[in-house]
Amino acid sequence: MPKVEIRSESCKSCGYCVKFCPKQVLAIGDKVNSKGYEYAKVAKPEACIGCKMCGVICPDAAIEVYK
Repeated sequence: MPKVEIRSESCKSCGYCVKFCPKQVLAIGDKVNSKGYEYAKVAKPEACIGCKMCGVICPDAAIEVYK
C-alpha cells in the first residue's frame, strides 16, 4: 500500500495536491503550521493508488509518496 508523507512546515496551502489527486486522498486540514498556513493532510490513505501526482504537482516539494 502506498504511503503519502506531507512536510507540514513546507506546505503553503495552495491546494494543488487536493485538486489534482485522482482519488481525493488529500484535503486541506484545519491545523496551522508555523508560517500560518493550513497545511494539507492525508484524508483517505486507503484510497491512494501511488500515482505520485500530488508530489509532482506540489510547488513546494512538501509531499513524498512511498510504495
